[in-house]
Amino acid sequence: MEKLLLDCTLRDGGYVNDWKFGRDTIVNIFERLVSAGTDIIEVGFLDERRPFDPDRSIMPDTDAVEKIYGGLDRGKSMTVAMIDYGTCSTEHIRPAAESWLDGIRVIFKKNIMEEAFSYCAEIKALGYKVFAQAVSITSYTEEELLRFIGYANEVKPYAVSMVDTYGLLHQTDLLKVMSVMDGHLDEGISLGYHAHNNFQMGYANAISFLSSGRRRLVVDGTLYGMGKSAGNAPLELLAMYMNAHEGGHYDINQMLEAIQTGVMEFYKKRPWGYNLFFYVAASNKVHPNYVSFLMNKRTLSVTEQNELLSRIPEEKKLLYDPKCIERLYLEYQKTECNDERDMAELAARLRGKEIFVFGPGSSVLTCRGQIEKFLAERKPVVFAINCLPSYCKPDYIFVSNSQRYLQLSGRLAERENAGIRLIAASNVTRTRGRFDYTLNYGALIDEGAEYPDNSLRMLLKAFERISPGKVFLAGFDGYTPDTVNYFDVSMEYSFVKERAEAFNEYGRKFLSESMKRLSLEFVTPSHYLENR
Repeated sequence: MEKLLLDCTLRDGGYVNDWKFGRDTIVNIFERLVSAGTDIIEVGFLDERRPFDPDRSIMPDTDAVEKIYGGLDRGKSMTVAMIDYGTCSTEHIRPAAESWLDGIRVIFKKNIMEEAFSYCAEIKALGYKVFAQAVSITSYTEEELLRFIGYANEVKPYAVSMVDTYGLLHQTDLLKVMSVMDGHLDEGISLGYHAHNNFQMGYANAISFLSSGRRRLVVDGTLYGMGKSAGNAPLELLAMYMNAHEGGHYDINQMLEAIQTGVMEFYKKRPWGYNLFFYVAASNKVHPNYVSFLMNKRTLSVTEQNELLSRIPEEKKLLYDPKCIERLYLEYQKTECNDERDMAELAARLRGKEIFVFGPGSSVLTCRGQIEKFLAERKPVVFAINCLPSYCKPDYIFVSNSQRYLQLSGRLAERENAGIRLIAASNVTRTRGRFDYTLNYGALIDEGAEYPDNSLRMLLKAFERISPGKVFLAGFDGYTPDTVNYFDVSMEYSFVKERAEAFNEYGRKFLSESMKRLSLEFVTPSHYLENR
């Protein structure tokens, strides 16, 4: 039984750097993989939507492949490229006799398998070795798997591959799928496996795959595991195993040289591999974008995220639907409560009084002297939102999300902070006892907005029911993409930097609305005041 090692660093690894390896690095990686004796080398994506760039391993057509790789010695290695079905028509693919490529791998979701296999037949007719890649193999029922195999037996590709797109497989499940494949595929069709490392199972599963079965096997790996999401099974480990147990003769030193000279710089800039993010996605069997959405909110604990992810309808779990997760998030956060009594007590305490509100912006530190002078002269009631200034003990802290409350809990327990009254939105649960005041979350959010639970917006909506005197704002600086936005760096949101102006524009909008009902004045500079 022949067992082949396929490297897809230049293709799957491209998700890390948008395929911009650089021409010299592309050549270096390819030539070292050839020298290492790698059986099959995937040189990148074919995607007609992308312009030709000699520094990138994503190419519009087979002519572009020739321009980048044409002068290189392939040795005994088979060369292939990948096409995500629907992104490269046959018009962009020369016949194999005129192409530098030996084969093409076609990847597709199960709902379009019939059309995709027809496309595979067209590619095969052009003379290529065709690989049919089943995306998200864990989503297939046995009936769907048998239908996939039926199409494969008609087209007779060089290989079909089980693609564990979200890294959900454990060894027993892998072997079950492999058993169905091995038992029903025509004997002349190779069987492949492509792992992802969300559960740290990529290498272990690949070993189970290689040590089982009766046909020619093709196992995928990448140098140092470089690849999408949590990365792939490391090629150098697979080669080590095959040398020790499967009669392989791979030169691992060449692979290590490729890692040192061609891969490590990308790892330093944007590390891949097993982490909490991909574990949460895999353990809930959902598309990683759902987890990204919830983590970017920075309002939920991991336990709450798991609970919310479990509510995603089965048919949407692996097909990301942003409207679905936004709706579920708002529904989850809406822990309804009757806050009439708490609102009435706050109104009795605050109606007509001047209020000073600390935000988390860096101007709280840069304008400290100005703020301290203001507080000493005006003696307002002092609020803070989701933060505790280092030089001023507020009268009230408003907490609007669980993560911010967690960051505050240690300091709030200190003796010198005793007496600070806590006002919480109803979606936040106190670690012990009750908050001094709990306000109904659903009544505070701006449900129609893209950012419905902005904490300043929520507090101002509460103030509208309380009718205080003038409200002074400090530390609500707005956002910039290239500077520190918070006085506490641990509070920084990386995703906010990416959309700084959109957040600023939303702030200007809601502040303009709030000023129709409240008397507001900024004490410190703010991007929210621009373009008004």
